[in-house]
Parts: sequence; C-alpha cells; structure tokens
Amino acid sequence: MTSVTIGGDVGASRPKKPWYKVLYVQVLIAIVLGAAIGWLFPTFAKNDWIRALGEGFIKLIKMVIAPIIFCTVVSGIAHIQDAKKVGRVGVKALVYFEVVSTFALIIGLLVGNIVKPGAGFTGTPDATAVATYAKQASEQKPVDFLLHIIPDSVVGAFAQGDILQVLLFAILFGFALLALGERAAFVRKVIDEVAHGMFGVIAIVMKAAPVGAFGAMAYTIGRFGPQALGNLVGLIATFYATAALFVVVVLGTIARIAGFSIFKFLAYIKDELLIVLGTSSSESALPQLMEKLERLGCSKSVVGLVVPTGYSFNLDGTNIYMTLATLFIAQALGFDLTFGQQTTILVVALLTSKGASGVTGAGFITLAATLAVVNPALVPGMAIVLGIDKFMSEVRALTNIIGNGVATIVVSAWEGELDRDKLTAGLNRRIDTSDIETAVTTD
Repeated sequence: MTSVTIGGDVGASRPKKPWYKVLYVQVLIAIVLGAAIGWLFPTFAKNDWIRALGEGFIKLIKMVIAPIIFCTVVSGIAHIQDAKKVGRVGVKALVYFEVVSTFALIIGLLVGNIVKPGAGFTGTPDATAVATYAKQASEQKPVDFLLHIIPDSVVGAFAQGDILQVLLFAILFGFALLALGERAAFVRKVIDEVAHGMFGVIAIVMKAAPVGAFGAMAYTIGRFGPQALGNLVGLIATFYATAALFVVVVLGTIARIAGFSIFKFLAYIKDELLIVLGTSSSESALPQLMEKLERLGCSKSVVGLVVPTGYSFNLDGTNIYMTLATLFIAQALGFDLTFGQQTTILVVALLTSKGASGVTGAGFITLAATLAVVNPALVPGMAIVLGIDKFMSEVRALTNIIGNGVATIVVSAWEGELDRDKLTAGLNRRIDTSDIETAVTTD
C-alpha cells in the first residue's frame, strides 16, 4: 500500500462529498433529532436500547484508545535520536499545562464574582444526593494518585484502558527500543503498521458516530428533560459563556502568538467537537484528534506525549467548572468567601483536577474535594448542581479537547517540530478523517 503525505493532493484528487455524506453534518442532524425525540417522547428515549446507542459508540472508541496511545508514544520515542528530548518535551508540556490551567481558574473566579449566578437562589440542597461523591473525594489522596499511575500489570493497564498507566509503560518501552538501536528496527516497523491499522479501525467506527450521538442526546434529554434546567439555567449560561470566553480570548491569544487562528483550528476539528458534544466524552474523539494533529504538522513524538498527558493534566474546562461552581454554591448558600478562601480554591483546584482523572464522575469528585478544603459546610451544596451536571459536562469536555489540541501545536512549535506548511495547508482546507483509506495510508 502506497504511503501518502498530507502535503500532497490526497484530498484534492477526490470529488467533493455531497453535504448529507459529510460526517459533521450527519452528527449535527443526529444531535438535533436526538434532542427532539428526548423532548417529545421521553419514555421512548429512556429505553435501554436508546441509551445503548450512545454508550456502545463510546465503548467502540475506547476499545482502541489504549493501543493507539501505546503505538504512537512508543513509535515517537523510538524514532528519536536524542533521549533527552522526551524529558524536555514533557517538562515544556507540564509548564504550559499549569500556566494555562491557572488562567482557566482565574477566569472562572472573575466571572463568578462579577455575574454572581448563585445570588438570590432559593432551594434546599439534599446532602444525601452527593454523599457518594463526597466520600470518593475524601478518599482521593495525591500519593494514591501517583501510585495509581503504576499499573499492577501491563495487561491490566490495557484491559482497564487507563491512559496514564498505558502512557507510563509506553514511555519505558519506547526508551528500551531507543537503547536497542538498529536491533529494534523490526519492532518499530511493526508498531508503526499496527498504529496505521488502529487508525483504520477508528475510521470504520466513526461511521457510527451519528447513531451514537443520537442515542446519547435522546437519552439525556429524555431522562433529565428541559425542566431539569429550572432556575439553574443562569449557571449553565454563565458556564457556557465563560468557557467560550476562555477559548476565544485565552486560547485565541495563545494560538495567535503561535502563528495560527483559533477559529480555523475549531473549524478543522469540527467533527471531533460535535462528537464530543453528542457523547459528553472527550475521550470519544481522542484518537481522531491525535491523527489530525499529526496531519497538521505536529511531530509524532510531541503528539504522543502531549495529548495523552493533557487528558489528565490539562483540563481547562474542568478548572473553569470548579471555580465557577464553587462560587455559585457559596453564593446560593449565603457564604461570602474571602480573598484568602478564593486563593485557596486556585491552589486546591490545580491539584484536585489531576487527582481524580479517569474516575467516573471525575468533575463532581474534584468539586467535592475542592469544597471540602475551602469550607466543609459547602459540600452539601453540591446537590444544587447535581441535576444539571450532565448539561455542563458537554462544555467541560469541549473545552478540554480544544485546550489539548492547542497545547500540542504550541509545544510542537516551542520544540521546533511544527511543520508550518502542513499547518497552513491543514487549516485552510478540509481533511476527511472518516475516510478509511486515508486514515490507514497517511504517514
């Protein structure tokens, strides 16, 4: 099979698809139809088979995330001549993550103090509704998080699909192949070909994206209903606006400094954004994001290190949510947080946002941990936002995936491994990741 490069005419040589065959159009239509079915026929939408459509699609994506991360990271490291580069890229990525995460937290605090979405709220929170999350948050310690990165077994890491555990083993295995030099040439080639095959699997699975988005959206609206928004719509609107402000202003400024337009980048990953919107899971678009970033001119090694790490350490949407939700709960319960307490939110949130990565309900668990440190009396107030958390998780996931995409381009440019010609070509013309042949053959 002949390899092709993104700089060639692989996209231009094919006739343009009809609009109804374009993936993002299909997903968008599916989301609208799902919302309508959930609203008009809630009993039908709550059917287990409808729920299975959304959950099944996410499981199909997750089944190949671990091998894709493993192959990408190992291949990236094994082809590096300088072993010090891996550590250098890792340090640059972590520095970037912490700086941008701090901006996300500060924006959440500023908007929360200015808009005051929780002021005047009337209602009594049910502490029992959030007891499970509070318990998990109290049990989550930094040392446990660090130990959890080390898998009990390599097979277990892949079986559980734990991104950080797979990443750790992939880095060690990549260094081992790097040390072996030419003796490991055959293994490197096999891993490269397996990676191409896995991206081909993703391209096949993506054909079911509209079905998955329909099922997930229909079930969500059918179960919670428009009435679930209630008088909390102010918090939802504030969170949406704050996330948009962060993407346009903070990430937009960073993108401009790095030499590209945030709006063109958003258009470039529109398929992935709509899939995340429909499924409420940023992991559902992780493989496609990694593939697209490589096509955009980012080196394989930088993509393999920054994207998986960013899914645990660069959660901009989660950071905004924690600060904004903390202030909302405090205002709703009548607590006037001091400057010192709000500073504590910044420090604690930087740690807790990492500590519960990969845990079910991670956003809510990290919120519970943050509230417990700032003021334990605020923890029962989590019940106020429990009913609308599902409607906020979409924006958390969208902001997280956009932030990780921008981070990868920035670190690639910082490392001097960003192909500007590919970046310009990619942002100015559509690349179809749903095409199986392109996904398998593109280097």
